[in-house]
Amino acid sequence: GATWSNGKAIKEYQDFLASGKQEITLEKDGTSVIVKSATQPTSLLADSIACLNPTKDDIILTPGETLPASIDDRVSYPIYITLPPQELNDFLKNLSPEWKPRIGDFVFLSGGPLCGVIEPILKKYGYARDTMTQLLCGGFSTPENMVGTRKPRDLSCNIGVDAQGESKWAGETATCGKWAGAVQERFETNDIRCKVGFYREWRRLMWERASFDAVFNLVGAIRDEPTTPKDVALYYEQETSDMLWQVTSSLRGWLAVTLLYGFEERLFELAERRFGESQCEISEEMYPYMFCAPLDKGSMMVEYLNYAKDMKGLIPNVELPKTDNRPSAMLQGNLRADGVV
Repeated sequence: GATWSNGKAIKEYQDFLASGKQEITLEKDGTSVIVKSATQPTSLLADSIACLNPTKDDIILTPGETLPASIDDRVSYPIYITLPPQELNDFLKNLSPEWKPRIGDFVFLSGGPLCGVIEPILKKYGYARDTMTQLLCGGFSTPENMVGTRKPRDLSCNIGVDAQGESKWAGETATCGKWAGAVQERFETNDIRCKVGFYREWRRLMWERASFDAVFNLVGAIRDEPTTPKDVALYYEQETSDMLWQVTSSLRGWLAVTLLYGFEERLFELAERRFGESQCEISEEMYPYMFCAPLDKGSMMVEYLNYAKDMKGLIPNVELPKTDNRPSAMLQGNLRADGVV
């Protein structure tokens, strides 16, 4: 059954059931607030979300600045939290009395190389729940210097049709919660697919993306040659597939999260079609959000992370569970077509 972390979440869910609503109420997009880091001169996420607003009139604030009492007669409006994950905990811990009543309007961002997994932080404050608006990033590009044609574009891809004749998609942007309709409108107006669902569905997509970011980057980052996720999909398919399945069993065992049917096909297709340019990388600053529990639990994951630390010097200061094994798949000399191990 479901495990509930606090009474407020249960109450909201009971209210939702009592209301008899089977459909998600879709709010309209409009001028919004975008909260960006005070410590970083540019925020690709803040710029991207502002760039997608056709009227270009979003209000960009840093934490602690004054929130507008209303915007265009709306006393309630989306507040996109585009802080790097390293700053999110302190932001939530130190919310001013003026900001606290607005928490229900926050839009939290997860997924992809800029956000990673923030669920453990949100859970700590009781914010991982049905009504909270969340946005799964990674399904759209965040180009630098957004002007003219340089604006975010859709990274999702159509990977054929299912048994019912419906199109199958991989790597979609997705949203859930109070402002899901506004978020979807903003992205779809700009030809970026954005799936709306209940929190439970959204969460499965979020962990699917987290599995992609962790596994494909790790398998590629430990190579001697620069390697892209596309290379990983083409040349290291077996070890990647094995690691993905280990991750899925960790997700089931630790969080009771089951990835949606067909996740492996979606992730390999996504890597091949959309990730032929960017290099695989893992870093210390993103480690807690890319390899948070339970993504760090499988034996293969632990072997590869230790190899990355000891043999490649990639994450020298990260505390890892010890292992005596070198990655067994690598010992089998998993050769690339071009002869590079």
